[in-house]
Amino acid sequence: MRIGMLYASAAYAAWGLFPLYFKSVQAVPPSQILLHRMVWSLGFVVLVLAWRRHWAWLGQAMRRPKVLAGFAASALLLSANWFTYIWAVNNGRVIDASLGYFINPLITVLLGFVLLRERLRPLQWGAVALAACGVAWLTWQNGQLPWVALMLAVSFGLYGLMRKTAPLGALEGLTLETLLLFPLALGALAILSFEHRNSFAAAPLTQQLLLAAAGPVTAVPLLLFAAGARRIPLSMLRLLQYIAPTLQLLLGVLLYGEPFSPERAVGFLLIWSALAVYSLEGLWRTWAARPRGV
Repeated sequence: MRIGMLYASAAYAAWGLFPLYFKSVQAVPPSQILLHRMVWSLGFVVLVLAWRRHWAWLGQAMRRPKVLAGFAASALLLSANWFTYIWAVNNGRVIDASLGYFINPLITVLLGFVLLRERLRPLQWGAVALAACGVAWLTWQNGQLPWVALMLAVSFGLYGLMRKTAPLGALEGLTLETLLLFPLALGALAILSFEHRNSFAAAPLTQQLLLAAAGPVTAVPLLLFAAGARRIPLSMLRLLQYIAPTLQLLLGVLLYGEPFSPERAVGFLLIWSALAVYSLEGLWRTWAARPRGV
């Protein structure tokens, strides 16, 4: 349990500190950062698989068209989520990005109801309603939907639902997704190089190394999360997941000086209240379902 909490906490903390990494390469256009993330992530996970000598699953997966189609769809969702997040961080929208991951658990519950016909309990409906009020308040205050947060939450929610029923684990799934994206990413980088618009070629060595670091930056937290999720209950994982958006919010406000007015705070408070209801209801049901001693 203790080592599982450490792994999961480290994973969420790493995800929460992602703005520091993407700000360090913000001289590169977000689309090119995304392409490099695809390429270098594949390179890193291939090294991990080679070290573990874990290849048998790949041949089996490549011979199953339904599996390939499913992971092609999840790869597109993942790339949309990655691009939105990179764009948000490098355009001064770190707080909006944090909001997306705050509301993601509730979006996932709602998507389960809409797409999988899962039944929501009354308190879950209450949490979704509170979150909707928070989004409506922020929309009214800003004059537009918080589209960055909603795009991140919906894309990652759909991605999570697809991976929930996928036949591959975290490392294998990321490998297959990046393998499917690799030809597109490499082709796009080749075209950019031909047109002399590839930022990597003209960048100093430190910037090139930072772009190459996208591989371990992407894969290591995922591996930590997978190791932690195997060792701790789902109820504990649900609480730890708020580490990431909390760190992102603190970075946006304290380090990058993004505006966080009292009016904006009201919307966040409504969403935090929704998360409290959702989390406490889940904890209560877990506690109630425990076997009782004689």
